[in-house]
Amino acid sequence: MSTVVLVGAQWGDEGKGKVTDFLAEKADIVVRFQGGNNAGHTVVVDDEEFKLHLIPSGILYREKLCIIGNGVVIDPAVLHQELQSLADRGITTAKLLIDNRAHVIMPYHRLLDEAEEEQKGESKIGTTKRGIGPAYSDKSSRVGLRVVDLLEEEFADKLKKNVENKNRLLENYYNKPGLNYEDMYEEYKKFIPLLREHAADCSEVINESIEKGSNVLFEGAQGTLLDLDFGTYPYVTSSHPIAAGACLGAGVGPTRINKVIGVAKAYTTRVGEGPFPTELHDGVGEEIRQKGHEFGTTTGRPRRCGWFDAVIVGYSARINGLNHLAITKLDVLSGLPEIKICTGYKLNDKITTSFPPSLKALAQCEPVYETLPGWEEDISQAKSISDLPENAQRYLKRITELVGVPVAMVSVGPKRSQTIVLEDIF
Repeated sequence: MSTVVLVGAQWGDEGKGKVTDFLAEKADIVVRFQGGNNAGHTVVVDDEEFKLHLIPSGILYREKLCIIGNGVVIDPAVLHQELQSLADRGITTAKLLIDNRAHVIMPYHRLLDEAEEEQKGESKIGTTKRGIGPAYSDKSSRVGLRVVDLLEEEFADKLKKNVENKNRLLENYYNKPGLNYEDMYEEYKKFIPLLREHAADCSEVINESIEKGSNVLFEGAQGTLLDLDFGTYPYVTSSHPIAAGACLGAGVGPTRINKVIGVAKAYTTRVGEGPFPTELHDGVGEEIRQKGHEFGTTTGRPRRCGWFDAVIVGYSARINGLNHLAITKLDVLSGLPEIKICTGYKLNDKITTSFPPSLKALAQCEPVYETLPGWEEDISQAKSISDLPENAQRYLKRITELVGVPVAMVSVGPKRSQTIVLEDIF
């Protein structure tokens, strides 16, 4: 038995979808434990690209049990569309389970998300406006609707009460038109058979499978620096994408977890607002963006690009208790004459390797760089670490030294075959 938690070690978009898909080959169960359809995982199989938002990346293996855990917030319309898209491409979703404790995103959540961002003006967070934050807010306020609520007779009454309350907020505070309860009820009634087909007590399923010796892979969305508690608050997501979130979002105890893998790009990207010490505003940043296809899977927004930041990945190692790193998109750096790594921050004329909790302090941090020689060779066909140019090997070694976590996997392209394995995870 082996249980592995896979998390993003930066600001999300690190390539967790590909790594999950790769590791899923040896897993029996793949569990998505937090976030919503604000996340996007891109997986390439035999030159065919799949973009997943709610369904775990392991769904591309026919025999794997895939679970959407209780910590996820689900938009049934998006789920239906994603299931249909997979079916149209010959991918079975018969082995997908949805935890009946997972909360459901409603139309008023999307409207409130948009209204809140609009009201904040220049102080906006940069959300995807998919209703994720308001859905988690309702969950914390104990007025949310769960999958199990939609399957019970009381759903109509609970929904009516919520619509009345949300309309008062939309109309009187945000000066927005309210929503029609009857139309919403009829729309969501259509999704009940789909939810009933896949609903289960997933915590029970997962724990029983662990007892039987199954390999379980827990898949996070977003990244550590977007965690509600430990990220660059308030420019964060509304859930816990760190390793501890797997326990909360899947219903397993911490003693069940064997390994934690942090996924990090060979450089750094960020979507949305907030400080970004190593961000590049020059031609190199644009070159990385174009070569790395750094545009959001969910929104299409261009990602902000910068050099690898060992301070934030070291911070992620501590917060998550990382056992190994999976480095992605190393091939994107090929052709650069020199590559920089941020080894610390200069703040108030002092050098620190600590990640500051204050956004004001982080915005004032100047990155301290170490420059390494680049490599010209095309590394996309490398099958082992020895196939990489000496400078690429030196770069990976330096990341390990600075972060204090060994590299177990290196991705040199989007395909499953373009993965170098240094250590077996399962």
